[in-house]
Amino acid sequence: MTTKLERMIDQGTGREPADIVLKGGRFFDLVTGELVESDIAICADRIVGTGETYQGKVEIDISGKVVVPGFIDTHLHIESSLVTPLEFDRCVLPYGVTTVICDPHEIANVLGDEGIRYFLDCAAETIMDIRIQLSSCVPATHLETSGADLPIEKLLPFRDHPKVIGLAEFMNFPGVVHKDPVCMAKLEAFQGGHIDGHAPLLSGYDLNGYLSAGIRTEHESTTAAEALEKIRKGMHILVREGSVSKDLHALMPIITQRLSPFIALCTDDRNPLDIAEQGHLDHMIRTAIAHGVEPLAIYRAASISAARAFGLRDRGLVAPGWRADLVVLDSLEGCRAEKVFAAGQLVTDALFAKRKQVAPVGLNSVKARAVSAADFGVPVTEGETPVIGVVPGKIITQHLRYRLPARGNQTTVDLGNDIIKVAVIERHGKNGNHANGFVRGFGLKKGAIASTVGHDSHNICVVGVSEDDMALAANRLGEIGGGFVVVEDGRITGEIPLPIAGLISLEPYEVVRDTLHHLRKAAYALGTTLEEPFLQVAFLPLPVIPHLKISDKGMVDVDAFTLIS
Repeated sequence: MTTKLERMIDQGTGREPADIVLKGGRFFDLVTGELVESDIAICADRIVGTGETYQGKVEIDISGKVVVPGFIDTHLHIESSLVTPLEFDRCVLPYGVTTVICDPHEIANVLGDEGIRYFLDCAAETIMDIRIQLSSCVPATHLETSGADLPIEKLLPFRDHPKVIGLAEFMNFPGVVHKDPVCMAKLEAFQGGHIDGHAPLLSGYDLNGYLSAGIRTEHESTTAAEALEKIRKGMHILVREGSVSKDLHALMPIITQRLSPFIALCTDDRNPLDIAEQGHLDHMIRTAIAHGVEPLAIYRAASISAARAFGLRDRGLVAPGWRADLVVLDSLEGCRAEKVFAAGQLVTDALFAKRKQVAPVGLNSVKARAVSAADFGVPVTEGETPVIGVVPGKIITQHLRYRLPARGNQTTVDLGNDIIKVAVIERHGKNGNHANGFVRGFGLKKGAIASTVGHDSHNICVVGVSEDDMALAANRLGEIGGGFVVVEDGRITGEIPLPIAGLISLEPYEVVRDTLHHLRKAAYALGTTLEEPFLQVAFLPLPVIPHLKISDKGMVDVDAFTLIS
């Protein structure tokens, strides 16, 4: 009986016909930067031949096309796509993304280890190779109420799982720098393994201390100067372009042939509507090349450099002995996938149909108390009021201060300065917390938008002009098990239920995509000027990103890492 390894050797040497041969095209050699005319022979899940002429049991003509290694998204939260991992697989793999490195941080903050287990179960069934980083910061901080707690004791049982790479983004960088005992226990347990970073704007001595903990990768650089300091200090920079956080243009100066071994690509948070309209990592590659980035630099970042950064030593090149994750493109500049092979399998609808389904979890996770308009009142105080300043396309916010108008003993919105109300309502059934504040930059003239997607603890976050509409939107989330809701003048004008942990839809990605399109229209009707208002709402309660945020416990001065009394 011939073994799989023996078959690979026989097919590579040409003694036996290969399982599949791609003929007539060229592949992009990421070592030399050359486009090489060559057959590509595949046996099972592995490339076994290039640079020679092969016969195959199946021969596929790719004349005029270019083959590149499958793309690797090095950091994302599948939950932010609003679909299950199996639907994400079906949505994104046809764009050439054959590997994703996922942090199930969002579902873990709601459900704890049950959420991680659900993602691992899904990863066992997907065609795409989904690798898991164990969520390191659940809860993310002491400044908010999370649905779960994941001390090191609950992470250790997953550490040696074959789908697990290491410890996910370590967001509590003050806890690392100041040697918080909980942080230290997690870092000690993963010394020698992979630890992913998250340290926006950290530099100098504090960055040195943070990196001394063994942290090697990070996706929060928003300027070339910040990224370059981190690269010089040994970090592998993950260039991010998501639905809200868009750093690609700012970081293009560092995406060069010289630095490409220390750069990878990621999306972090991207929804199905943006994927349908623009693409995924292919969109980043196309955009970079159109703006003058060398193709060799960006394609290395999308595959071999990413693989090496995370210890995936079997993929990232079109070469014998490497995993047969391949994308057949129209051209390097166009970067439009015409065929995709994942572990040697041609990606088709029939292939997706063979997967086993995984039962959903967390279907009753929204346990918030009902609220009324009066709950959104903000008493008048002397002097200026702290106001969150939204920066379009960024999750970093400004810490602004304004003298706001009053009605009786209540502080009110100031539409002339684009300042409306924001509130966070604890929804895990733990304490019933409710905090109110103000935000600038949404452009809303009426109505309200509410969400149970509220990074990182995923309490209800609602922004609005009308307290009545804010209450209606928040209460509706409890009725539908979580999601997004838009309210205008006392009417629900758009909603999408996300019943899996209040984060993920049970519907196919096409339904989610179409619903999001309607939801955007409903939000635009309120006057919002933001391209992606829903994820912008979702990041308002994120107290690990400077400068001013809000949680269920109150307004948070992120720079001081404290609640504002």
